[in-house]
Amino acid sequence: MTDRDDDRDHQFSEGEGFGDPYEEFDLDPPELGVDPSKVDPVDSRVVTDTLDKHNIDSDEVDATELLDVGLNYMQINRYEQATEAFERTARYAEDERLEQEAWVNKGVAHAELEEYDEAIGAHREALRIDDESEHAATAETNLAYALWEFGETTEALEHAERAIEIDERFAAGWFNRAFFLSERGLSEEALHCIDNAIRLGLRNAKVLEEKAEILEELGEFDQAEEIAEEANEMRERAEQELMDDRKETLGGGQGGPGGAGGMGAGPGAGGQPGLGTGRQSRPQQGDIGLEDLGLGDLDTGDEDEDREWELE
Repeated sequence: MTDRDDDRDHQFSEGEGFGDPYEEFDLDPPELGVDPSKVDPVDSRVVTDTLDKHNIDSDEVDATELLDVGLNYMQINRYEQATEAFERTARYAEDERLEQEAWVNKGVAHAELEEYDEAIGAHREALRIDDESEHAATAETNLAYALWEFGETTEALEHAERAIEIDERFAAGWFNRAFFLSERGLSEEALHCIDNAIRLGLRNAKVLEEKAEILEELGEFDQAEEIAEEANEMRERAEQELMDDRKETLGGGQGGPGGAGGMGAGPGAGGQPGLGTGRQSRPQQGDIGLEDLGLGDLDTGDEDEDREWELE
């Protein structure tokens, strides 16, 4: 070191310093403190959920729009994101009917993910809020579906019957009840139920195919063959219309289903009962049919539709 360096005298700024005592730095607000013993270490949503509670004023959240977000996720088959959107809707909803609707749709999304235990829980929560409301029949029939897939077939039939008791004009409920009765060998009662569903406007290829199978079980082979042919023709028309719509869309034509809609009830490809419920975008009310989803497969013929999905 040179003499010149030794002679250099530079006064560095000491700053304002800290008070005594000073507040320590903390990246998280005090209210975000969480007891680690009460948190599942693999629960990746705990921070997001905690932030939601403490950093978002409920007055700033439009629960109805949040529900629409979940429905839009359903339309593009993003069911996991849909479950989260519906759960947040239920958390922020001040109206019990909207909260119930969110739980029903959450159950539908879980069922699409084959998470039937979670679906059962969501539908039971919806019914806990109100077991006589406009959404109760839908919750009951979806609960029946989830229970059936979960192996609780006896309880599934009980809830399918409960759906009809709540709303005797619920076509999807009559169809699901027909399916459950048919599976238990009660074909005559099943035929009565499926005829009720058809009379209420639920007439499509899947419903007719189920009716044909019931007629075969009853030994009505000629009538069963006639119904099966009608179902095949209906399915071919629907497939042709779908192909035409796709060609028109690819050709630059405008169209396609708009807004949120619902899928109709019906047996799945594996001979499963229908999954009913969901909702349509505001402000329409009533039960919606499959044509609102652009599926062209289930046509209820009902102009005054509800906000509820009818999922297969």
